[in-house]
Amino acid sequence: MVRYILERLVYMLITLLLIATLTFFLMKLLPGTPLSAADKLSEEQQAIVLEKYGLNDPLPVQYFNYITGLFQGDLGLSFQFDNREVTTILLERMGPSMTLGAQSLILGTIIGVLLGLLAAIYHNGVVDYGSTFIAVIGKSIPSFVFAGILQFYLGVQWGLFPVALWEGWEYTILPTLALAIFPIAIAARYMRTEMLEVLGSDFITTARAKGVNKFGVVFKHGLRNALIPIITIIGPLAVSLMTGTLVIENIFSVPGIGEQFVKSINTNDYPIIMGTTLFFSFLFILIILIIDLLYGLIDPRIRLTEGD
Repeated sequence: MVRYILERLVYMLITLLLIATLTFFLMKLLPGTPLSAADKLSEEQQAIVLEKYGLNDPLPVQYFNYITGLFQGDLGLSFQFDNREVTTILLERMGPSMTLGAQSLILGTIIGVLLGLLAAIYHNGVVDYGSTFIAVIGKSIPSFVFAGILQFYLGVQWGLFPVALWEGWEYTILPTLALAIFPIAIAARYMRTEMLEVLGSDFITTARAKGVNKFGVVFKHGLRNALIPIITIIGPLAVSLMTGTLVIENIFSVPGIGEQFVKSINTNDYPIIMGTTLFFSFLFILIILIIDLLYGLIDPRIRLTEGD
């Protein structure tokens, strides 16, 4: 197990290095410069700023300096916020983004699994059709559409929750609900399909023949086997929520990483763009590692290494 984790950590490091390299050179293809909005600066002043951030150096030198800084834990200085480190900016904005992502992922997965489970138990019934309808709607309509609907009805019309800003836990409710719609739909669809397949398996038939009640068949024998595909989709779901927050945070005026990422693109703030990309990539790779480890916990038949 330890050897497996160490090997995966090495692969993570190599992957992040490749992502950092690709992102660095792609940034140089963006139109304009970080000073494109600074029309009031003279040519001399612009040259001073470019020299300060090393943008006058040859491209290979800029790349070498950036990669060297990464190995030292330095993501560079923001162009948009004078003399502020990218690491500090990301840490300040990590809280809101992580809160929304975690809440929506947990809420969406739990509700989706329950809906899929009920749909499989009451197959071809009202609950089954309702769960399927919710899954189709959740996959077809973007989260920002739900965000607008939730803001209008739950925020403006009925006044149940704050419409925007970030001043307390109640401000997380609407954006969390908007983001949770998609994982609810995905989890419900996968859970229904897998549970129906499991309930039709031979070992379930044997359990029923031995007199195991319906509750025991579903939750003791069927649920564990049906959860494997759900664990598999957690990674893509987490990534979709990360990218989804880019829009949702702007709609709800949440001071998170997504909102800052959008602003950094508009201002060509290369260090923040690259730092945010690496942050998202690191989270995704880490989630994949955790999922692989969870496989062995949920189903003991799955082994990560030959020696296990």
